[in-house]
Amino acid sequence: MPKFAGLNVQVLGISVDHVPCLKAWADSLGGITYPLLSDFWPHGKVAKKYGVLRSEGYTERAIFLLDEEGIIRYIDIHDIDDQPSNEVLLNEIKKITPEKFFDDEILPQDESLPHGGVVMYCTQWCPDCRRARIWLKENNIPYTEVDITTNFTAARQVRSWGNGSQITPTFDIDGTIILDFDEEELSEILLK
Repeated sequence: MPKFAGLNVQVLGISVDHVPCLKAWADSLGGITYPLLSDFWPHGKVAKKYGVLRSEGYTERAIFLLDEEGIIRYIDIHDIDDQPSNEVLLNEIKKITPEKFFDDEILPQDESLPHGGVVMYCTQWCPDCRRARIWLKENNIPYTEVDITTNFTAARQVRSWGNGSQITPTFDIDGTIILDFDEEELSEILLK
C-alpha cells in the first residue's frame, strides 16, 4: 500500500456481497487497508457495467486501472484463486503515469528468499494456501511461509517455477519444487 500511496493511486475493492459480509471477509484476513465497496443492491449493477457479472450472480476476479480522467487503461480478468503480482500492477501504473516514477526508486528492491527445509510461497486469501497450512500443522511439519503479495522477489520466483503462472501455494522443499497443494505428492516427500 505505501508504494501505491506514494504514486497517488487509490486502491478500492468492490464486491457483490453486502456490507456485513465484506466486513467479515476483511476481518478474516486480519483487516484490509483500502476501502471495500458493496455492489449488493441493485445486485451487481457496477459489475454488470464493467462486464464482469456472471449469470450466476457473482463476479469474475478482475482488476481495472483507471487514469485521473476515469478512463480504463488496464483490465486483468483472471482465475478466482489467482492474483496478479503488485509488480505487474506497478508496471502498468508506470505506463499510465510515467512522470510519477523517478529512476524506478518507487519499485521494490530484491529481497532474499529463505532456503532449506519447507518453504511455502502463498497469499493470505488463497483457499489452497489455507488448506496447506492446516495440513502442515496437522502433520507437525515446520515450515517457513513467504507471502508473495508483499515479497516481489518471491512473486518473481514463483512465476519462474510456474513457467509464467503464479501458482499458490508453491513449495520449495530442500530444492524440490511442488506447484499447488498436492497432498499426495507432499506426503510422499514429507511423511516418509
